[in-house]
Amino acid sequence: MTTTLLSTAAELHARTRAGRRAVVMTMGALHEGHATLIRTARALAGPDGEVVVTVFVNPLQFGAGEDLDRYPRTLDADVKLAGGSGADVVFAPAVDEVYPGGEPQVRITAGPMGERLEGASRPGHFDGMLTVVAKLLHLTRPDVALYGQKDAQQLALIRRMARDLNFGVEIVGVPTVREEDGLALSSRNRYLSPAERRTALALSSALFAGQDRHAAQEALRARAREVPATRARAEALSAIGESRAAADAHAVATAVPGGPSAVRAAARQVLDEAARLDPPLVLDYLALVDPSDFTDIGDDFTGEAVLAVAARVGTTRLIDNVPLTFGAAS
Repeated sequence: MTTTLLSTAAELHARTRAGRRAVVMTMGALHEGHATLIRTARALAGPDGEVVVTVFVNPLQFGAGEDLDRYPRTLDADVKLAGGSGADVVFAPAVDEVYPGGEPQVRITAGPMGERLEGASRPGHFDGMLTVVAKLLHLTRPDVALYGQKDAQQLALIRRMARDLNFGVEIVGVPTVREEDGLALSSRNRYLSPAERRTALALSSALFAGQDRHAAQEALRARAREVPATRARAEALSAIGESRAAADAHAVATAVPGGPSAVRAAARQVLDEAARLDPPLVLDYLALVDPSDFTDIGDDFTGEAVLAVAARVGTTRLIDNVPLTFGAAS
């Protein structure tokens, strides 16, 4: 399809709109993860709607010593990928189009959630992110905006901003896209040498280890719930040699530490081993949090959670996460 490249909000506002407008916000250097977002946006917008992909490297999101200048700019390739994935428009404004008066005096503040994990490692990052997202939502005027779940804390903050400040837009999260070896797709992956990439695989391996431990625990809890506390059932279990299995299931279901603590421990073991590799993985954080506020969860927690990790390999900082649900209904 033909994709139109625009650089001003006036050009975008002049377009005739028949159906829903879906927006995918990016900083360029598009890859298959972005393509998945765009294809999902196309499906949500429908044949009569419009998909807009923004490409803007936001200077407010980069702190001292971060990679604003080395961040890849590949606009021609981005337009090609966006068009091939179903975008009608690529909106690539200059800095003075988004911030016509220079750095904004008034900004969105992320609050306490923005000071945890990524916010603690990158002070001010989420204030800059929310400020530009708010600006781009106003400039593009979408009905729905899509963001990747790989940036789980970012997604949670955008949802909270939209709710708290009454933005009239639907916020949709799209699952993380991974390469064949499990590494989450990121524009920063291109900075990794072959040896660094091998070490970087520990991020997803740690998450999968925690995920596997969680799945095993939940399966045992489910099994425990299926074993009635009756003499007849106990005798039947004993007769077929399952009495120990039933006991183990009940033990796991009530064990402390267990649940979240065991999930953290399984992931931590993989990361500790990666710290001894050459080159080593330098852990920033491993956290198991409530996605509503990104605070750590305890072993009595039930509901949705996010297991998140951030680390450096060489000079490249990477993040990843997986969603988990504790205490699923029987």
